[in-house]
Amino acid sequence: MGKRAYNFNAGPAALPLEVLQQAQEELVEYQGIGMSIMEISHRSKEYEKVNSETQELLKELLGIPEGYKVLFLQGGASTQFAMIPMNFLKPGKVGSYVMTGSWAEKAIQEAQLIGETHIAASIAADRPLYMPSQDEIELRQDAAYLHITSNETIAGTQFHKYPETGNIPLIADMSSDILCRPIDASKFSMIYAGAQKNLGPSGVTIVIVKEDLLQDAPKTIPTMLRYSTFVKNDSLYNTPPVYSVYMVNLVLKWIKANGGVAAMEQKNIEKTKLIYDAIDNSGGFYRGVVDPGSRSTMNITWRMASEELEKAFVKESAQHGFVGLAGHRSVGGLRASTYNAVPYESCKALADFLADFQKRNG
Repeated sequence: MGKRAYNFNAGPAALPLEVLQQAQEELVEYQGIGMSIMEISHRSKEYEKVNSETQELLKELLGIPEGYKVLFLQGGASTQFAMIPMNFLKPGKVGSYVMTGSWAEKAIQEAQLIGETHIAASIAADRPLYMPSQDEIELRQDAAYLHITSNETIAGTQFHKYPETGNIPLIADMSSDILCRPIDASKFSMIYAGAQKNLGPSGVTIVIVKEDLLQDAPKTIPTMLRYSTFVKNDSLYNTPPVYSVYMVNLVLKWIKANGGVAAMEQKNIEKTKLIYDAIDNSGGFYRGVVDPGSRSTMNITWRMASEELEKAFVKESAQHGFVGLAGHRSVGGLRASTYNAVPYESCKALADFLADFQKRNG
């Protein structure tokens, strides 16, 4: 195998090398059954074991208490933007949203097609990028739920303290930071995440939902857009994304074998500090765009003096084996996505490259 790239893609993103190697070994024949796991029935005992084991691993790693269901759906977080109001936004209620960036905005736009929405907080345009604090969030008592995006992948912002919502259900899109740190899962009525950043490859969406939230859902929702469909059938109502769930299973085992979520958090802090320090200590050559109190440990964003210099940085970094350092097309700039599977060595290499590029171009 040739030298692996320094993969800082935002998603689909880096996977642990050990996971890829195990998947490679099992690709043609899964555990002696004479077939690939991609070839077997989702009703088979082999896949049902993967299905149930993956659910239990998620519950264990996230500390999910009794009274929650773990579901494997398709359509990414983008489908969840519509499913949430379809299932939970009842007449006489409003869907409350914290507007923190591009992904929160997409969720709001879908909800507005379905029912009444309320912006509980919105970031100010005249400030560095940040996440709203508790006292900035307006909680309405007629709210069906409060929806947050725990980590804005494009902006590089992250909630470091989740809102307290009392008896109002808290729903979080954790697509880009699930399992990066321990959380109190009992604070949430629902957590959802596309797998392709911290959980595995694209193709499966994880939904962790409190059973109480599922009561009295409208009966007019199409079958495949009802959470109850997947709860009743253990995510096996139709053919699930078998291989993606299998890969999530391997990633969860990798996290567990490497110390669990607490160990992931410590490693993420150590490796992202290398890059943030290189930005902060550059004397303004690199400029972080996020308020320090809201900086993400998953997506690091920064700017340079000109777009021409940024383009030169991306071009030269690619020549040195770095992938995915251009910012999102909607905002430009630069971004390094440092998910759980991105190794310390890659972050150290990027910090060194940042210093070297500045030395030669500053």
